[in-house]
Amino acid sequence: MSDDQFLEGIWKELCQVAVKGAQYNSPERLPHPKCLKGTRVDLLKYIHTLLDDPEKNQLIWLHGTAGVGKSAVAFTVADTMRGLKVTEKTKVEKRLAGTFFFSRKHTKRCMVGYFFATLVYQLATNFPSIRKDVSRAIRNNHALLDPNTPLCDQMEALFLQPLRKLQPGLRGCQPLTFVVDALDECTSEPELTDLILSLAQALREPDLPVTHILLTSRSESHISEAFQNEEVRPLVCEIPVRTSGEGGIISLDGADVDKDISTFLQHSFRQLGSRYPNFPQPSTDDLAKLASRAGRRFIVASTMMKFIIDDEDKDPSDRLQLMLKLTSELLPGTEVFKLYDCILSTCANPKRAYTHLSIVAALADPLPISQISLLLGSGLGRDVQKTLMQLRSVVDIPVNSILPVNIHHSSIRDYVSDPSNCNVLQIHEISSPHSLLADSSLRFMMKEIPTSTALLDALSELKMQTHAMSPGDPHRLKKELAFFVGEPEPVSILTGILWLRGDRRSDVQVWLETVDGDVWLDTPNGKSWLNTGEGQTWLQTEGGLAWIKERQIPELQPVSDSSDESDSSEVGDRPQMKYMSEWLQTQEGKGWLLTQGGLAWVWDPDMKAWVQVQVGRSWLRTEGGQSWLWRVGEDSWLRTRRGQDRLWTREGQRWLQTKGGESWLQTEVGESWLQTGGQLWLQNMGGQGWLWTEGGKSWLRTEGGSNWLQTQAGQNWLQTQAGQNWLKSPDGPDWLKSPNGQAWLQTSHGQTWKSTPAASVWLALDELSNTLEAISEFVIIPEFCPLPTFQSIQQFKTLPDLLMFPAFLALNRQHHSTINRPPNRKIIHAMNTFMTFTHKAQHNSRLSSDALKYACQNWATHLSHAPDPLDDRFDHIFQTFWNRHLLSWLERQWCLKGLRSCLVVLSEGQKYVKSGHCSRVIALEPDIPASYIPQKDSYTYLF
Repeated sequence: MSDDQFLEGIWKELCQVAVKGAQYNSPERLPHPKCLKGTRVDLLKYIHTLLDDPEKNQLIWLHGTAGVGKSAVAFTVADTMRGLKVTEKTKVEKRLAGTFFFSRKHTKRCMVGYFFATLVYQLATNFPSIRKDVSRAIRNNHALLDPNTPLCDQMEALFLQPLRKLQPGLRGCQPLTFVVDALDECTSEPELTDLILSLAQALREPDLPVTHILLTSRSESHISEAFQNEEVRPLVCEIPVRTSGEGGIISLDGADVDKDISTFLQHSFRQLGSRYPNFPQPSTDDLAKLASRAGRRFIVASTMMKFIIDDEDKDPSDRLQLMLKLTSELLPGTEVFKLYDCILSTCANPKRAYTHLSIVAALADPLPISQISLLLGSGLGRDVQKTLMQLRSVVDIPVNSILPVNIHHSSIRDYVSDPSNCNVLQIHEISSPHSLLADSSLRFMMKEIPTSTALLDALSELKMQTHAMSPGDPHRLKKELAFFVGEPEPVSILTGILWLRGDRRSDVQVWLETVDGDVWLDTPNGKSWLNTGEGQTWLQTEGGLAWIKERQIPELQPVSDSSDESDSSEVGDRPQMKYMSEWLQTQEGKGWLLTQGGLAWVWDPDMKAWVQVQVGRSWLRTEGGQSWLWRVGEDSWLRTRRGQDRLWTREGQRWLQTKGGESWLQTEVGESWLQTGGQLWLQNMGGQGWLWTEGGKSWLRTEGGSNWLQTQAGQNWLQTQAGQNWLKSPDGPDWLKSPNGQAWLQTSHGQTWKSTPAASVWLALDELSNTLEAISEFVIIPEFCPLPTFQSIQQFKTLPDLLMFPAFLALNRQHHSTINRPPNRKIIHAMNTFMTFTHKAQHNSRLSSDALKYACQNWATHLSHAPDPLDDRFDHIFQTFWNRHLLSWLERQWCLKGLRSCLVVLSEGQKYVKSGHCSRVIALEPDIPASYIPQKDSYTYLF
């Protein structure tokens, strides 16, 4: 793989990490809000004047209340900038450098972790000249694509450095523009503050091309405070802004907005007339009334038109009249809430409509209507589809019923967040949507997941097999299983560990017939065992004979020092040369060889043939000859072109594989040679063999070795058996975690390797280590320890490593045994029983509905957001779930999402119980064995 191909692989990864839905024109955001032609004229003109300023960098902050059209302005500005060239000479580069539209409805768009990766992807797409530079930056620090990497590091490498590269070529050109919409949709206030401060810091840099950033948001206090920071304020151009001494103000909700809304309404009614030719167009007075009802908020005007147009079962003329009857005496900022009241009042059951609307707005992840109905149950969920269809003006309902529904605008979330925002009768009596979702989730899980202690029983059975063994140590396993190349399968892994730890009984020998056993037989330990009586006996078995048959090609034997053929007989074994060889072994001869005269003699045209014949070569292999080569190489000889040329001779190649040669390769001169002429040597069998020696492994751990692995030769070597073996050695995983290793994993070769069985073992062990780390950080509240759920976690945590890893594999993926005749041992039977249990649990988990998967993942989230206090009825439901069904939930969720995900949910559940919401933590239930329940005097009450 060439360097260009390697960088292209990194670029493809950046393409995957960048959030396409955050780009201003993403299909994810359809229909795109855009200013209608002839509207927002003064505001857009003012913004474009600021964006054309060639003198200084600016943060242009456009803010206003919900629904005044901020996103439409942001889209329109971005679309305009995309149509403008940086210079008339260019054919590609546009003034729009990048966009990011935040949205709390989408996980990657409600956080800042993907912000700079998304911007630099667009920037490098617009300016292809920096594409390789961006890829190199990521290659040097692959963590830049991790959303948890500090924002300052991402900004430096993915924002400032690319802009600095562009600065020389953009002198005298039009300024660049970035557009960032809906800052208030970022769910973390500290992260957002950090982002604003970081952008201000970036624009203060002196060596950037002139760059302007348009940011929009609601006028929220934490955002205002960030823009008022003393380091940020000098860069800020704020809108609303007073533009003249006569009191002129440009803003999103100024006096001119009434005219813009009238223009929008006229355009919308003309479109309605094209669909319904008999529809009477509203009069000028009616248009003025509707515009007035909108209260200078485009979301109100837009929702009114959706309400009038979207319901094909209703006469649009009747709905128009309903809009005209809305009172004109509305308090500023309440217009959209009054409109939502009006829409609810037209529903057959306004109270139920409000409930379902609030639930859709509160969902942690959007769901299709059918799954919302299933989650809510036969009572609350019986008419979800009928109700939501009446709310199409505020809810996006896809034509495809398997797609999720969502709210049209964030102001709807504001509306349902507090019942006092709604003036429809009886609405104030409705429970919080989070309470309803928590209640529904718990009920649905208790209905769909049978009560069971199967997980604890299975783990306890495993634990009973190994009372005297110590708890798990995945680090030890990583070393023991380094050579494993087969797909990790629990029974095979367990049998292999038993064998490696000394259990060589005949029934365990079946493991030798597996892929991993076959590889072990080629290791030094395996070869030694084959020479034992047990090994010789095994070779006579069916498995041993099959192994011999596969190895009909004899092994290559190392070439001995005495195998040199006689050559150059004309110089050959002359007595004086034999005498010279003997003399050179003496102290006097050794000293003389290190003098200038000795060096000159060896390389004299008449004498250098001596070191090429048998006597000379024999001497070079002696301790004296090796010492001479090593000491001279350390001084000067191997620094010369002549000395390095000798490395390409047969003797030089042999010498490089001696102790002296390996030592020399680790010197400054040797490492320098490996980076230049030695590149070719590393590609031949001798060099690749050296890489597998201790010296080669040590060199691969150096910066030079790590850099070599990024070259074409290094990439090719990683595809060889030696390279694959090295990746599984203790050094390989360490390199894979380095920036260079992480970058390699993203290449096509790295991705291919990750999908191999050999990599599966390493990845699974790494995930096990991460899981154990999460368990160690997870604190079980003491009074909860008797509960079967937490006992199961403790049982897993204390399993010996030879059982922990197979159990972890069984719980996290489905396997089929690769051993036809597993050993007849209790521990193997226990693992097979455990696998039978996990297969059934995984099957049930995969067949779960989206509604059940949602409930299992999000019940604790809704609990944490539910208002306090909840009633006694809910308290009873939660206690029943916590005491009787939590273990069954853990079983299903562990198989579906992994234990680490379960621990996050359990942490929220513990917080809820401990905070005093539930009156009793542990209740004695008849379906739970008494051995799993503490005695009565250990009941814990929390108030």
